Amino acid sequence: MTVGTLRVVVVGGGASGMSAASRVKRLLPEADVKVFERSGFVSYAPCGIPYLLGGVVGSLDKLVHYSVDFFRERRGIDVHVHASVEDAGKDYVEVSEGGRSKRYDWDVLVLATGARPVVPPIPGVELEGVLTLRNLEDGAKAKEMLARAERVGVVGGGYIGLEVAENLVRLGKKVLMFEMLPHIMPTLDHDVAKRVERELVEYGVELHLSEKVVEFGGGERVSRVVTEKGSYDVDLVFMAVGVRPDTALAERLGLKLGETRAVWTDSRMRTSLENVYAVGDVAETVNLVTGKRDWIPLAPAANKMGFVAGSNIAGMDIEFPGVVGTAITKAFGLEIGRTGLSEAQAKRLDYDVVSVSISAKTRAGYYPEPKAIKVKLVAEAESGRLLGAQVVGYEGVLARINTVAALLPRGATVRDLFFADLAYAPPFAPVWDPLVVAARVLMKKLH
Repeated sequence: MTVGTLRVVVVGGGASGMSAASRVKRLLPEADVKVFERSGFVSYAPCGIPYLLGGVVGSLDKLVHYSVDFFRERRGIDVHVHASVEDAGKDYVEVSEGGRSKRYDWDVLVLATGARPVVPPIPGVELEGVLTLRNLEDGAKAKEMLARAERVGVVGGGYIGLEVAENLVRLGKKVLMFEMLPHIMPTLDHDVAKRVERELVEYGVELHLSEKVVEFGGGERVSRVVTEKGSYDVDLVFMAVGVRPDTALAERLGLKLGETRAVWTDSRMRTSLENVYAVGDVAETVNLVTGKRDWIPLAPAANKMGFVAGSNIAGMDIEFPGVVGTAITKAFGLEIGRTGLSEAQAKRLDYDVVSVSISAKTRAGYYPEPKAIKVKLVAEAESGRLLGAQVVGYEGVLARINTVAALLPRGATVRDLFFADLAYAPPFAPVWDPLVVAARVLMKKLH
């Protein structure tokens, strides 16, 4: 490294990038920290874009945690927006900004380039009105176009597709969801996903499962979705078939990619090139259930990766242990949580698994308005070790999925879950919590 002021360049101003930059600046106030972000916002919440579309979030600025001026004036970080890093070498980046290209040298480089939407090569995908949602500008454009749309197609039944569909229904739109797999939400097991599908249909979403989109029709603007089974009129289409790590810059630098095709990092978020770190959705990590390399692009882990990288750049020694893949969303009134491995995932990985699904109530039976909740637990047959859980219901899902998420990295067994000292009071849970009931039933199957 250069003797004197440490020059740190961060590529990407999302949550993970700004977390890394802020951590370096807090620990090393004298460091020269520069952030380059291709959009007009930093420290923004792309997860909130579906709720912006539906009017739950009133304005675009509410999705920005901190402004550019806050980072510049309060934290001393030199933030550049509308600045695209076009190339990089072992001690510099080339940035296109304001119509000009400029070179910046670095001692430490942090890649926080995130993930980009998968856009399959479907004929007509380039038509006006076929949209993806990556940044806040995409959200603003989509919100404007929705004002002139009545029938909207959503291609993909994962988390983003589900959240977009819910919010479009809230706007009064007719929503058609297309999923090429037999059920929505591939990270859930089929039996759990079916419960979610019923909720969508009840609220008017037109589901097309096991139906692959083969073409988008129209003149200059999309007007129909063509599948293997039929043709459907639409005014707008949202592509939500998944994301992949944006590794273009990493590959220019010659960084090692991992088994998942995300950037390989060690536990300190260091890449294969000295003084280059990768954080957030571009970075590979370890699955704490399987012990194998994995890529699970979720915001909480991304923020922590940035914290770890920034700490290590500043001279500390902190490791990022890995993830278990905990996620939660909702479909209208139904909360949907999952963590660890599904039964299908575990079987694909050659685990000898045993599972159980139970239905219960979220409150004591005598307390008013108990809500239904479904718990599915997956465990390793021989050891009884918990491998994962899925919970769906109308309240109390977050607490229960987080309980299992906290147990999984510790190698906890079904017995450990059964004897967990969970809180009880009639307004919040029955004496036998649904998690404990599921564990008790699963213990019988194990023994």
